Amino acid sequence: MSDMSRGSAAQSAPGHDPIKAVPLRHPWRNIIGVVLVIFVAAFVYDAAVNRTAYDWPAVGKYLFDRRISEAAFITLQLTVYSMIGAIVLGIVLAVMRLSPNPIFKSIAWVYIWIFRGTPVYVQLVFWGLLSTIYPTLDIGLPFLPPIAQLPTDQALNTFWIAVIGLALNEAAYMSEIVRAGILSVDKGQEEAATALGMNWALTMRRIVIPQAMRIIIPPTGNEVISMLKTTSLVTAVPFTLDLYTRSRDISAETFNPIPLLIVASLWYLATTSVLMVGQYYLEKRFARGIDRVTVKKGAKLPQGDAPTVTGLTGAKTGQNDGPKENR
Repeated sequence: MSDMSRGSAAQSAPGHDPIKAVPLRHPWRNIIGVVLVIFVAAFVYDAAVNRTAYDWPAVGKYLFDRRISEAAFITLQLTVYSMIGAIVLGIVLAVMRLSPNPIFKSIAWVYIWIFRGTPVYVQLVFWGLLSTIYPTLDIGLPFLPPIAQLPTDQALNTFWIAVIGLALNEAAYMSEIVRAGILSVDKGQEEAATALGMNWALTMRRIVIPQAMRIIIPPTGNEVISMLKTTSLVTAVPFTLDLYTRSRDISAETFNPIPLLIVASLWYLATTSVLMVGQYYLEKRFARGIDRVTVKKGAKLPQGDAPTVTGLTGAKTGQNDGPKENR
């Protein structure tokens, strides 16, 4: 009887009027935006008309110069090869730091401590002096005569020395990014994999690392963009065919450095823009399956429905929640 009276009372209750939301006005925001646009327009006009030091005809002349475009391609190669090596080595170091083996943990910790604690420019200088420190590369067993000897400067040219130096430095940072992504995966995933009979290595490869990619991808994209700009330091090796060093050499011939700096900056900006687009779609791909409730401005929810909120316990709550017999 009580259930019937509750149902009749619920049916006779008048409906609520829809809420009319009035957007909050921000007049100062519009004023500040207009002022900033005026300042930017004034700066662009001044740079285009009054500042002859920019030498825009020289910028247009060298922007698609063959030497500059080839240097941009070499810079992109340095970035790709270095990041591939850094990602592979970073994953290995992160797994070593998280492994139960104290020897692996110690080796990974010392590596990260050294390469994160010294400047990349100093490391590249050391790698450039590799042939001085080690004139030959010996192949063989320890404490025995070498089977073969190769002169260091012939075995490794400056391009690959630059790649190795950049990759080894970046691997220390990538290992921390990967480690943070692995730690973000719920511990229950590892426990479930153990219950299924998986060992630690198989659990990492098949369960943990694929789920950690959603956390790993965004900072990795930032590191790729940072690596592109860090390639300007390979002159310490010395490697002189990258974008920045090539543009600097051309400016030394023309005695006009500012236009060549603008040219290099435009190439860097164009490349990073493409990388940012790729990072966006990569993040979108690995973020599939994440529930997000978005209500567009002015949209109305159907009667009796409300956005659900997932709490720490994983239970969903909404205005329809109640005893089962009343639903």
